[in-house]
Amino acid sequence: MDVKIEESWKQALGAEFDQEYFVRLTDFVRGEYMSGQAIYPAPKNIFNAFNLCPLDHVKVVIIGQDPYHEPGQAHGLCFSVLPPTPVPPSLVNIYKEIESDLGRPSVTHGDLSHWADQGVLLLNATLTVRAHAAASHVGRGWETFTDAVIRTVAERDNVVYMLWGSYAQRKAEFVDPNRNLILKSVHPSPLSAHRGFFGNHHFSQANEYLAAHGKTPIEW
Repeated sequence: MDVKIEESWKQALGAEFDQEYFVRLTDFVRGEYMSGQAIYPAPKNIFNAFNLCPLDHVKVVIIGQDPYHEPGQAHGLCFSVLPPTPVPPSLVNIYKEIESDLGRPSVTHGDLSHWADQGVLLLNATLTVRAHAAASHVGRGWETFTDAVIRTVAERDNVVYMLWGSYAQRKAEFVDPNRNLILKSVHPSPLSAHRGFFGNHHFSQANEYLAAHGKTPIEW
């Protein structure tokens, strides 16, 4: 099956695209887009996280659950929205922690492409969603695919995994903590951020680890 995804990922994940689950997933997603319902993100952005961050560039992995499901939000990077869409509440809290942790203001827009360009894989566990229906494409095969993505990245050493909330933490069961930095806290959602996301210092810890292993820190 010909999947339009950045070449290094295509080489690493090529076996997945011919698996029966991925063929069924592709049929389902194509049918959803053709149904006349609004599906997010736009088809060209489904693999945006991979296209902006080739496999050999990955320094940090951040895992979200599924794409934003309201108009004008999702563009293929977890937690990220394109201007002029207002910055969503979880991302507002992420920016607050960056400012507190690093002692400088963060950007004022919601587009995290500049993180991806620096080697941050902004991966949702599910890569598509029906409008106004959170988790509507859960259980269709995306999770199997993104598990394969994590396994692929886990073959590399000295990667930082920033795992916010129990869902993301389960996703990294394949990662060797002796060869990588695994940072865990509650989710930055307004429902949980005050229970340990604020003050987690993940951004400074990530940069210290990267620098200690000869990698350029991220400009958060």
